[in-house]
Amino acid sequence: MFEPTLAGSLPKPEWLAEPKALWPKWQQTGGALARAKADATLLWLKLQEDAGLAVVSDGEQSRQHFVHGFLEQVDGIDFEHKVTMGIRNNRYDAQVPQVVGPLRLRGRVHAPEARLARAHTARRLKFTLPGPMTIVDTVADRHYGDRVAMAMAFADLLNAEAKALEADGVDVIQFDEPAFNVYMDEVLDWGIEALHRAIDGLRCKTAVHICYGYGIQANIDWKESLGGEWRQYEAIFPALAASRIDQVSLECAGSHVPPELMSLLQGKDVLVGVIDVASDRVETPEEVCETIGRALQFVPKARLFPCTNCGMAPMDRDVAYRKLAALGEGAALARARFAD
Repeated sequence: MFEPTLAGSLPKPEWLAEPKALWPKWQQTGGALARAKADATLLWLKLQEDAGLAVVSDGEQSRQHFVHGFLEQVDGIDFEHKVTMGIRNNRYDAQVPQVVGPLRLRGRVHAPEARLARAHTARRLKFTLPGPMTIVDTVADRHYGDRVAMAMAFADLLNAEAKALEADGVDVIQFDEPAFNVYMDEVLDWGIEALHRAIDGLRCKTAVHICYGYGIQANIDWKESLGGEWRQYEAIFPALAASRIDQVSLECAGSHVPPELMSLLQGKDVLVGVIDVASDRVETPEEVCETIGRALQFVPKARLFPCTNCGMAPMDRDVAYRKLAALGEGAALARARFAD
């Protein structure tokens, strides 16, 4: 009960990459970079276990960015001529690669880090992939001329890699879709269909992560514009409840999301964000337990998994670990308090 997990990404050690950056520069090259990525993955696996997490991840230590890390192994993507483009409905500008031809995988994308993680932890392993809609929102299209057609093409590539990850021993495959909180009409029109295409044939647990973004200034400013209640989830949760996805990961702690919206996810595992990634203040275990208690009004005990609100990639490493420790301790406190 209340098995703690995380949204996926964790800060990269300063000897691996530029600290506290969303698109960090690698500090190594060649074989030294590959070894540093592996070392960082093993470090964070141990730290997640020490923090008491039941479902762990590779921390995305081998990826410069949660979307672009996948695209680097895709033919038809031009990284040499990036362009500046507004993403997440022009919330902020980003340097993005261009889609210049038909999309094809060159081969496996995440085999080394998935197999390394699987070999070094006995706990359940989650692996994260960007969702089709969020990929489409994070590239410049110079080929397809149709967002839906391009999303379905990406979904097919994601499905191929997801099936291979399942064969590598991954227990949970999560698709990160922050764009679902921005383009709610499109989610209903084609976003969930693309997600279904990405999970087709998988037997492992599948999850979708939908949050209000990393704790970067552009996202903080956007949240301040949303008013006293953030009701974006209300538009998409009923459709997700009817979908074939097993788990939904959402933001809760430190937010203005009405907790009752979680009741719209009947029949799904709910990964409740009890750790705020937009603040460096470390939650107490009691605060984590209280957030779990509020969520229990709307989510059955057996389906509630305490989680972080979002990825922690741009966060200070020590702060991130202390927050994971609070997550683990708060979940244990909740198990004792709400056992009956």
